[in-house]
Amino acid sequence: MTERESEIIRSLEDNGPLSSKEIFNLLKTGPSYATLKRALSKLQEQNVIETQGQGKATKYVIAPAFALLEPIDLTVYYQQEIDERKIIEEFNFSVITDTLEKARLFTKKEEEHLNNLQKRYTNNISDLTEREFLKELERLAIDLSWKSSQIEGNTYSLLETERLLKEKETAAGKTKEEAIMLLNHKEAIDFVIENPDYLIPLEIRKIEDIHSILTKDLQVERNLRKRRVGISGTNYKPLDNEFQIREALLLSCNLINGKASIFEKALLTLVLISYIQPFMDGNKRTARIVSNSILMNHNHCPLSFRTVDSIDYKKAMLLFYEQNNISSFKQIFVDQFEFAVNTYF
Repeated sequence: MTERESEIIRSLEDNGPLSSKEIFNLLKTGPSYATLKRALSKLQEQNVIETQGQGKATKYVIAPAFALLEPIDLTVYYQQEIDERKIIEEFNFSVITDTLEKARLFTKKEEEHLNNLQKRYTNNISDLTEREFLKELERLAIDLSWKSSQIEGNTYSLLETERLLKEKETAAGKTKEEAIMLLNHKEAIDFVIENPDYLIPLEIRKIEDIHSILTKDLQVERNLRKRRVGISGTNYKPLDNEFQIREALLLSCNLINGKASIFEKALLTLVLISYIQPFMDGNKRTARIVSNSILMNHNHCPLSFRTVDSIDYKKAMLLFYEQNNISSFKQIFVDQFEFAVNTYF
């Protein structure tokens, strides 16, 4: 964001709704009026500001999505220790019922980029036989099982994961639980492939079903949790009331089902299941599989997350927990969609 754009935002934050002429008179950097109008159009396109009224009565205000989408430098943010960061410590229902309900998560440029990638994916798979398509899907599923498990601390290498999932050969020096985690991932992905419409529409019981597959034989409590859970690395406190957890998950399902954009559906699923932490364990794994299910159920390219750094993934997720800011995680989503289209199929 340029200094001029930052000054426009500060003017709106300090003075409320303003016309373009009023903003022009407040600015200290002295741009021409035509330059100011271009800057305002750019900020509108980026969902930073929005207009109220029409014609000469048009006023500019900060968009509800600004705090949600404002770019934040993670390196600078995490230079502060946990107890030094000013965060939203409690679960924020309004981010679901108000902010995310009204916000457009992707700019027009981002939407165009994602849609062009999706067209390329559609063209690519149209040239594949069913056998070739399933072979590529298996390759992606192995990568996804490996990376999703690695994010949660699993120490299997990608090669060891492939050997386990294809030949059922466990790796020396690894725990039984690590192998089960990987096998469960593959089973969950296979279930989604075999039941392509299962998560349409998204419902709590269906999310619970995916979670049950992912945590089978791992001594993880099934169904929505009834006890408090803590998250390492942050002072954010998820809901600890079973009825509020169910309410938050229901509101999230309704929000996701109501979105027209498949990309928004998938991104919101990734973020909100993790934010709510509806289960004692396996929340992010469940979010990744359910999000991918939504993509596949709508004939979109799924994500393997293969090139994501586990620490970067966790930092981006914690940023949403603490600030309700989705910018870093959205960038991960866009980058991984591009990687998947360019790498598989």
